[in-house]
Amino acid sequence: MIRTERAHMLTAALSHEGMSGKNNEDRYAVTSFVLGEEDPTPVLFAVVADGIGGHRAGEVAAELAVNYITTAVAESDGKHPRKILKDAIQATSTIIANYSDSEEAKQGMGSTCACVWITGDRLYTAYVGDSRIYLLREGRIQQLTVDHTWVQEAIERKIITPEQARGHPNVHVIRRYLGSPEPPEVDFRLRLYDSEGDALSENNQGTQLHPDDVLLLCSDGLTDLVWNDEIAEIIRSKDTLKAGVQALVDTANKRGGYDNTTVVLISVPKDLPELPHRKIPLPWIIGGIVFLLLSLVFASFLAINLLRAVNEATPTPTLTSIPATSTPLARATRTARMTRTPQDTPTVVQTTATYRPVTIEPSYTPWPTNTTAPTVTPTP
Repeated sequence: MIRTERAHMLTAALSHEGMSGKNNEDRYAVTSFVLGEEDPTPVLFAVVADGIGGHRAGEVAAELAVNYITTAVAESDGKHPRKILKDAIQATSTIIANYSDSEEAKQGMGSTCACVWITGDRLYTAYVGDSRIYLLREGRIQQLTVDHTWVQEAIERKIITPEQARGHPNVHVIRRYLGSPEPPEVDFRLRLYDSEGDALSENNQGTQLHPDDVLLLCSDGLTDLVWNDEIAEIIRSKDTLKAGVQALVDTANKRGGYDNTTVVLISVPKDLPELPHRKIPLPWIIGGIVFLLLSLVFASFLAINLLRAVNEATPTPTLTSIPATSTPLARATRTARMTRTPQDTPTVVQTTATYRPVTIEPSYTPWPTNTTAPTVTPTP
């Protein structure tokens, strides 16, 4: 893809280290592209990563996550977002794991990631860990992601309620993360309604965004202290996205700011311009016309020969008298109807681009030692 300076969506982002005095282990990047020189369809990509691990290792893991994933997206052709994101995230996880093994001080480090990919007005998501993605539409907020945490599994098994999960001691025990010994399964569930099953949620990939839709990517520093309905109300009450991200971060800090807080807002403009169509190369147009003409000639030739064969094989009818007492000859015919369903044809563009994302200064979140899966425990 080709990097651009101006995104086709409205965006704002802010990251804060919190009020506990620790380093900022959150990272984020927002980048914009077009698919290629002959296909100016715009693409927006955003990623939030929350590092885990002591001795400043968390910030290293988050930095690696944002840089490698964003670079892989930038260097892709943009044709298959889901496959590109899966390969990029799993390759990044292996890189983090190898880096962790190479230095004793970095052992056990890892990172979450939450990715949003918008091609034109089509939304794709991919995530690992407990960083979240929300959709605000017509006054309703919907969490599109499913946390990979102990408490989420306990809620699904009805061991605890969502209300009990908020203050549970295992609230930050993560079951899936980048940097694990084996690459994690990338989650593509895009849950537009809480009642949706996994298969339906995955089929929502590529869903169409509406004018005035707002997407929120955030680390758990926000969602630990600000509830979903409050998040929606804060965003609705602000005139700009910039004011919205600032208000969200301020609210988390006023309630203790025990962890780093990172917020990215993406809004679909009311007057989103008509998306450009891919320019079809002139040789393809000429080739298509020639193919169509040859097909018509060939079809005509077959039709003429078929009619000729039918005429030669059918004897000339002879009139004969039918006795009045004979039974009339009954003839029956059967007909069938065929329906053809048009299929979408994907646009194929071969382009590459290289991008080195710029990220914010680091922060810190401690790494637990009493669980086999990584956790993040707020420090008072």
